[in-house]
Amino acid sequence: MSRHVLCVDVGSTFTKAALVDLDGRLLGTASSPTTLATDVMEGVDACRAELAATDDVPALACSSAGGGLRLAVVGYEREVTAEAGHRVGLSAGARVSHVAAGPLAAPGLRDLVDSLPDVVLLVGGTDGGNAEILLHNAAALAGSHLDVPVVAAGNVDARDDVVALLRDGAKTVYPTANVLPVIGRLDPGPARTTIREVFIRHVIGGKGLSRRADFPSSVRAATPDAVLAGVELLADGAADVPGAGDVLVVDVGGATTDVYSVVTPQGEDAVLRRGVVEVMWRARTVEGDLGMRWNAPGVVEAAADERLLSSGEETTLRPAAERRAADPSYLVATDEEQEVDARLAELAVTVALRRHGRGGKDLRGVSLVVGSGGVFRHADTATRARILQPAVRDFGGGWSVPERARTTVDASYVLAAAGLLAAEHPRAAALLLRRCLGTG
Repeated sequence: MSRHVLCVDVGSTFTKAALVDLDGRLLGTASSPTTLATDVMEGVDACRAELAATDDVPALACSSAGGGLRLAVVGYEREVTAEAGHRVGLSAGARVSHVAAGPLAAPGLRDLVDSLPDVVLLVGGTDGGNAEILLHNAAALAGSHLDVPVVAAGNVDARDDVVALLRDGAKTVYPTANVLPVIGRLDPGPARTTIREVFIRHVIGGKGLSRRADFPSSVRAATPDAVLAGVELLADGAADVPGAGDVLVVDVGGATTDVYSVVTPQGEDAVLRRGVVEVMWRARTVEGDLGMRWNAPGVVEAAADERLLSSGEETTLRPAAERRAADPSYLVATDEEQEVDARLAELAVTVALRRHGRGGKDLRGVSLVVGSGGVFRHADTATRARILQPAVRDFGGGWSVPERARTTVDASYVLAAAGLLAAEHPRAAALLLRRCLGTG
């Protein structure tokens, strides 16, 4: 039996791989363009060859290729169960493509279908509460032309009726626990697990990414789900490997900027719930308008709205951002263009952290801030520090900035690898994180 594992992230642009031994040592990394036009396993094979990983080395994979996991949420009231479903979807690694609240009618069904989801998360009501709208929406989905799996995570007292309605409409349905069993208490775990299973079983095969059986059999999660698992392990540790404590991760990508946080509530936050949907202390947010390439103009727009740009800076940054959006494969070749990339990244980090932190979570006790994404990995030490500085210095941003946090960069891209290893080899995964992120 091999003592090595190949951990692979099949991304929308690049496929990244890390070869890890079961003592938690990183043996090497590799990357290759994702071969979407042919078969994504070609890119995986290229990484395997570069790392000299023989066929007997098992592969664990996550994927965001082909658009990743697109999730539509159908709920009761937008500020209650629809919002709860939206947060759960993000924690499961999904890109939430549509949120519908209230009784579904024909126009709402059309909007839902037009959002092209891979999976529908049907939520609504607390356990034992009113099930009228939940049952109405189940019947509406059952009678629609939508041909994707439905994860039913609403009022458990109505679950059997919901499942029967959907199956009578020839829909594939996966029942699970209520995401909001009582007002104010979120229970994201069961729905997150079920969405992951549906992603592996239906979405990966349905996207036609590979004709080879070894691809779907190796996929364990959507990439953001794997990263969140890695972030949780980084915070918690495993067995005799201590964790880093409260952690904040900002991942700047070509299309989005994702923020992950794992925070232990203190004082009254540990016993009190705020509002009708409590704060998720282990969470991910996705800023779909903030990216280094596809959504670079959104970075400039959002930075202007937040009054982050100096006089005349918008005039310089906007055409540069539009140039990047027009050619997402654009590679910087001059010091000046590298500086533009660094500034776009700094702004994306600032805005994404403000949006994440304004959700009510107290981040002052965060002990470690991690930067992730190509812009960090390809930057020098001084530039990395500047891009990440808002995470510990943005005192005017309207959020609780970490007060004594250390910053580091996931230069070897091990968060996703650790998340893939976490279920079967948690100690090795925790050791990998401590060694590569300097927490040990």
